[in-house]
Amino acid sequence: MYGFTTTLTGLSFDEAIVKTTAALKAEGFGILSDIDVQHAMKEKLGKDMLPYRILGACNPPLAHQAVTSVPDIGLLLPCNVIVREEAPGRVVVGFLDPQIMVNLVGNPEVKAVADAAEQRLRRACESLGGSATQAT
Repeated sequence: MYGFTTTLTGLSFDEAIVKTTAALKAEGFGILSDIDVQHAMKEKLGKDMLPYRILGACNPPLAHQAVTSVPDIGLLLPCNVIVREEAPGRVVVGFLDPQIMVNLVGNPEVKAVADAAEQRLRRACESLGGSATQAT
């Protein structure tokens, strides 16, 4: 397992982006990067696909704590959140489980950071009000 998702229904992709960004902000996360995968695939490969964005979410105090403990942890930051449309009015929002950092790094100081980040991301996920959270 590397993440958890929720499925939102009855709203547009753009509404899901706004709602997800607000849920992350409420938990202290800002968006450092926003990758439009749909646009990139069309531009680079000429391929059409449903809307798909990767949001690079960062909680500055937690990121600082992690980088201070393990300087190269930046390879695993920020916390990725995907927002992808499955069908009109049906959007999946997925969150990378920060415990992956702990498994890869094996540093006990990072465990506390991952625990705090996971709690915040799970609350953000639950606040979206979609279908039950599922592990991926």
